[in-house]
Order: sequence, then C-alpha cells, then structure tokens
Amino acid sequence: VEKAASAALWSYRFPTDGFLLLVLLLYAPVGLCLLVLRLFIGVHVFLVSCALPDSVLRRFIVRVMCSVLGLFVRQNDPRLRDVNVRVYIANHVTQFDHNVINLLTSCNTPALNGAPGFICWSRGFMELGVTGSRAELVDSLKVYSSHRGNPPLLLFPEEAATNGRAGLLRFRYSWPLSLGQLPCAVLSLCSLPQSVADSSWITELLWTFFVPFTVYQVRWMPSVPRRAEELSEDFALRVQELLAMELGVVSTRLTAADKTEHMKRLRHTSLLPFVPAPGSQAQAMAQRVKEVLPHVPLEVIRIDLAQTNCVDTTIANLLEGRVPFFPESKEAGTDLPVPSTSQAAAASGIQATKQFAKSPVERHLSLQERKRALYDYARR
Repeated sequence: VEKAASAALWSYRFPTDGFLLLVLLLYAPVGLCLLVLRLFIGVHVFLVSCALPDSVLRRFIVRVMCSVLGLFVRQNDPRLRDVNVRVYIANHVTQFDHNVINLLTSCNTPALNGAPGFICWSRGFMELGVTGSRAELVDSLKVYSSHRGNPPLLLFPEEAATNGRAGLLRFRYSWPLSLGQLPCAVLSLCSLPQSVADSSWITELLWTFFVPFTVYQVRWMPSVPRRAEELSEDFALRVQELLAMELGVVSTRLTAADKTEHMKRLRHTSLLPFVPAPGSQAQAMAQRVKEVLPHVPLEVIRIDLAQTNCVDTTIANLLEGRVPFFPESKEAGTDLPVPSTSQAAAASGIQATKQFAKSPVERHLSLQERKRALYDYARR
C-alpha cells in the first residue's frame, strides 16, 4: 500500500486515455511551433532578467514577458506576506518553483545539488561555495541570514518535486527549519500541468514551451514562529502539517530517497519482458487490490492487472482515475475469500461509495476521501 501511495505522488507525461492521446497528437504541430518561437523569446527574457537589477520594476517586466511564454503566476492573499521573515518554506512541484517565487518577491534559493557554475547561476540558484556536510551548509546559511541586507531564503524541505495533489513528502531533514529563531513564512505552490517524475529541468523547460500555457498558483500563509524550547524536528513536523492542511493533502512518511527508489523500480520494471501472471497468482493479486479498494469491481481490477501485472500500479491507476469504473455496493464482490482480521480492519478505513455521484465535484471529493483513507492506512 505504501508503494501505491508513493506512485500517487508523481505525475506522468503522456495520458493513458486514447482520446486524450489523440488530442495531444493533433496538437503536436502547433506545440512544436510554439516551442521554437518561445525558445527565441526565452533568450530575451533571460538577458533582460540578467541586465536589470533586482527590483519591483524588474519583477514586473520579467513577469509580463513570461506571460508571452505561456507562464502565468497568480497569488492569493499577498497581504499575508511578512516583510520581516528571513526564511520562506514551500512545497516543491516543479523544477522552476524558485523562479516563480522570484517573480513575486525577492529571495534566494541555495544550490544543494549539482555542480556550481554557469548552469547553476543561470537557473537562478545561489552558490554558497560549501561542498562539505549539512552542518557546514547550515552554518553558511545562518551567516547569510544574519545580514539583514540579504534577501530572505527560499527553501524546499521536501527536496524532491511531487504533483502536489496527493501528499507532501516528509521533511526528512529539519535543517531548513533549524536556522536559529528566525521567523518562517510558509507558502503553497500549485502548477497546471504538473511536473513529471524523474524528468530533467531541460525536458521540463521544453515541455513548458510546448504546452499552451502553465499556471502557477501561489498561496501565502501567515508566518510561523518557532516556539521556545521546540526541537527542530518538531518544528519541521508542525510546518509540514500546516502546509498539508493548506493544500488539502496528507502528510506522508515518504522521503526524497523513497522517490528515487520508486523511479529506479519503475525503470527496472520497464526493462523486464512482460510475463502474464498464472491463474492462482492473478487471483491473489486481485484479492490484494480488492482488500485495499473494496468498492472497485473485481472484473475491473482483473482487466487492469492483466495489463500492468503489478498490484501497486493497478492501485495507483484506480486512485488516480486512469481506469474508469462504477463503485459497487458492499454486497458485491463476494467471490473473494474473506480477508483476515487485520486486512478487514484496514479495508474498513476505506469507505465504499454507495452509488456513482452525479456531480463532478462530489466525485472528486469521493476520490479525495478514498485517497486520504488509503494514506491513513499506509501510515498505520
């Protein structure tokens, strides 16, 4: 179940629905023309952002030019932004989150991964010149924040991007929130379309120029002071819970290392030849999916398992809505063996929908409830 929860945190490039894939193929010529045109415009945007000093005028000009590239940034409640904070904390949804926030306010994001140099600078990261341990990095950030003339820090404690729709990665390292007693401002990010798992920043940039537009939604939250005698780990957990509540998602135990392991597993699985599962094994796999999602018809589960041959992938497909189905009543699906006591207790946490909701909003809420119940079970 935890593997399925991990799969639900990432998005994938191409749709599995045949109609949407056909629409994408028809749009491809237009998208390629936009890509070439926006590449030339993007060079001018980069030169202008480098030539002008950091100011309100520069951010306004670059933001207008980015709208020509199809990049639109919207913000809610900008009055909640505290000008006295020294650290901004945000969830991570794309490779360009720090650039988006820089269009709204002045801040710096330290380069944590990748070699320093022109690429690092051109992407908008701040080089600290520290190549040692996390302790040295924290000390360097403390020295930077102690100078009141420096812009605030923008940090992403998740350390890996997700689709922002299912849950937050665990703030595995509490070092971003251990910079003394500095006030911390929290902001939530949403992107449409979502970033794709295991995709490089160059691929994401080209895809951004290819699609008609990309909308970033920034929601400011009140600053969160660190309580007296509060440990860094407790403070990080509290900020993570506040951010998850604002986004309407769950706070998971998964980390950036879990994402890396998940992507390695997917690459390894894609290289293996497809071997259909034997009858008894297929029945056992269907039973495992049915225990997690008891409202899904057994025939739908078997059909998807025949294509994926993977329990985790089938659960993720059903949770993400990639496989349409009509929820069945509790009386249906009695041909499966009765689950054990622990399995029944787990399944009882995921309430089956009595009937298919007529309103799209109700169907979305029902899906979110099933996701939340699944993650609660996974965390237990």
